Amino acid sequence: QVQLVESGGGLVQPGGSLRLSCVASGSARPAGVMAWYRQAPGKQRELVARVESNGNTNYADSVKGRFTSSRDSAKDTVYLQMNSLKPDDTAVYYCYVRRLFSNADYWGQGTQVTVSS
Repeated sequence: QVQLVESGGGLVQPGGSLRLSCVASGSARPAGVMAWYRQAPGKQRELVARVESNGNTNYADSVKGRFTSSRDSAKDTVYLQMNSLKPDDTAVYYCYVRRLFSNADYWGQGTQVTVSS
């Protein structure tokens, strides 16, 4: 049973924008912390943005000022708006959810983002 469904990845030119979405379902709800991670080839998975249940958001230094993450708690959906994309942003982006009042963690299947001319 798929708990997190991501969408919105693709190929974009440098300087372009993409918007990722992730919807939590089933045992992943209600969502507490919702976050985006990414993993580039040959590199470790890294945190991109983290949105707490109260809406507080933290970003990796490498994306501050370019990426914005938000959530719709009623729909248990998290978004990642990515602007001014760079080739270094190329990676598989993963959605992460920790269920509210729980230590249960869930990961999405990943969506490829490629920034290239």
